[in-house]
Amino acid sequence: MSRLFGSWIFIIILILLDWYVFQSLKLVTQQLPGKWKWLVYGFYWSFTLAAVVIFLAGPLLQIEHWAKNVRIYFFSILIGLFIAKFISAAFFLMDDLRRVLQWAGGKLFYRYIQDENFKAGTIDRSVFLSWMGFAIGGGVFGSLLWGFGNKYRYKTERVKLSFDTLPASFKGTKIVHISDIHSGSFTDKKAVEKGVQKILDEKPDLILFTGDLVNDHADEMHDYKEVFARLKAPFGVFSSLGNHDYGDYRQWSSEKEKADNLARLKQIHADMGWRLLMNEHLPLEKNGEQIGLLGIENWSAKGNFTKYGKMAEAHAGSEKYPFKILLSHDPSHWEAEVREKYTDVDLMLSGHTHGMQFGVEIPGFRWSPVQYVYKQWAGLYEKGNQKLYVNRGFGFIGYPGRVGILPEITVIELV
Repeated sequence: MSRLFGSWIFIIILILLDWYVFQSLKLVTQQLPGKWKWLVYGFYWSFTLAAVVIFLAGPLLQIEHWAKNVRIYFFSILIGLFIAKFISAAFFLMDDLRRVLQWAGGKLFYRYIQDENFKAGTIDRSVFLSWMGFAIGGGVFGSLLWGFGNKYRYKTERVKLSFDTLPASFKGTKIVHISDIHSGSFTDKKAVEKGVQKILDEKPDLILFTGDLVNDHADEMHDYKEVFARLKAPFGVFSSLGNHDYGDYRQWSSEKEKADNLARLKQIHADMGWRLLMNEHLPLEKNGEQIGLLGIENWSAKGNFTKYGKMAEAHAGSEKYPFKILLSHDPSHWEAEVREKYTDVDLMLSGHTHGMQFGVEIPGFRWSPVQYVYKQWAGLYEKGNQKLYVNRGFGFIGYPGRVGILPEITVIELV
């Protein structure tokens, strides 16, 4: 019942938003011939009709049996259109508020802000703001469409990290860090294989994975287990769990089915030759010197994610190692617990945010909507003698693309 109620609420919001945007569409198309005008109107409302039909008749249409690519891209385009219309509506609202102020402000205020003071050539303020709204909303939608082609454009990020506590034998060690594979989202096995080959071409000494191997079901690795099993390194491949690995976002017939799924996922790590660290630590040794590698289950400072991790268990007994690396999926763990209680953890590696798969990264400036939720969301962060690196994710989830934030293979050199 609650799911049906939620669907109706969404449909009402969608129709109201489309009706509001449609008023501006009529304004900017008022000079079109009648036949073209109605063609534009029909095209505009067809997407709303499709969304309503999908939400109301989803079970009858058996959407879960649609081809995976069709299902993913269809819903992504619908959601992209919704976002574009929402952004456009903000500009239209500016014009409506202006007109309300004109009406309420009296003649003196009206003379100051009336359209005649704004006209540039023959375009008035309302038409200008409408075109501006459609241009920016259309630009966002266009960028989302363009981003479909970026989801397998793996970018290698190289970073050199210096630590006073690092034993001499480990200086020059090359680590490849990846995170958030999300195998359930993949639709191009050859593209993924190219990404794995890029990792192997680096000839790393150590490979570390920080969680979210699947979206929610262990069977999503069926076609990709042998691909990622190719990853090998002299020190080994080590991994941890992320929030999606537990199956918390899926309906299960019983708690046993959910537990069995997690057990199968853990076995997949082992089958690939990955050493899954479950609230524990182990030593890495070279030339008689050791460093500590710690790994915990998912632990988040955000209230909507479950705290499975037990840092106290992972850390206990690791005090003897002069240098420690921690695998912890969620970067909010760093400030919430690691920096507060475990100041001897030199380097923490995380993922989780994906950089929201949308943003801007240029020299001297970077931005993503995810930064309003996560203070540490991509790249390197340093405080005192501790460092955190947040990987932007190898895979993707939800939106099958990336805009400005490319999938990442991190190459860390300890110097």
